[in-house]
Amino acid sequence: MKIKQILPQENNYTKVLEHIALMPKMLYYSGKWPEEREKTVAIVGSRKCTKYGEGIAYKLAFELAKKGVIVVSGLAYGVDSIAARGAIDGGGKTIAILGTEIEKIYPKQHVKLAEEIVEKGGVVASEYTLGDKVYPQASSFLMRNRIISGLADTVVIVEAAERSGSLNTAAHALEQGKDLFAVPGDIGKTMSAGCNRLIQKGANVFLGVEEFMQYMFPPKSKKQKNREQISLFGDAPEEVAILKMIVEEGIRDGDLIMEKLEMAVPVYNQAITMLEVKGVIKPLGANHWTMA
Repeated sequence: MKIKQILPQENNYTKVLEHIALMPKMLYYSGKWPEEREKTVAIVGSRKCTKYGEGIAYKLAFELAKKGVIVVSGLAYGVDSIAARGAIDGGGKTIAILGTEIEKIYPKQHVKLAEEIVEKGGVVASEYTLGDKVYPQASSFLMRNRIISGLADTVVIVEAAERSGSLNTAAHALEQGKDLFAVPGDIGKTMSAGCNRLIQKGANVFLGVEEFMQYMFPPKSKKQKNREQISLFGDAPEEVAILKMIVEEGIRDGDLIMEKLEMAVPVYNQAITMLEVKGVIKPLGANHWTMA
């Protein structure tokens, strides 16, 4: 595979990574990045997933891909590679973020899968290249999780033990203000403990692929059509500017929005309050916002 490199801020799809903690200095990759932001869902979970988790990961990735949603994961054994396969079989694009040097795909058994991801229009990427000497280190796999969640709009944890690396991805998702879903499972099963704990702490409950697809593609009621008009035009220039930051730039952090727009705090507070009152946006907590 031909290896290229790009700064995150050089591409409209990847520049969302500007706003995560420890933005990668460089992305080394094979394939072709989307030129604009597209709906993206991260699907991650246990390397030793059960048939239950395998079925959910595959079906979810397949259905999302059919709708043109990009699936991002980590190319690991288990849920990650199954999600990649589901996205490919669904005719869509998938992005695999490595925790090793781009030249050293891990696990080696997934080299052919990585090649197929690229052949089908997706991307295999890493912030590491030869000379970084991270192959294989547990810490580098944990570090790459912030990129997986950072690229996504929504993160789904399919299966996870109580001390799973997938919970690290979930923590990054919450810090970044991303929507987080966890698949509930049998309380007596080890691979369900992590997800059940996330739900206990407030993660959205994943109740099935069909329901999740409705969340991703809600039917447009008259009220929602009115919201779209408000979103497009706004009632004040400040509101329009904030909405563009959230929708087009993928920025959810209110402090970053103010900084980017050079907007005074009182002006921001008034505009953000009006957008929330109108039902156009909703709070995620800690001055983070998303479209309602």
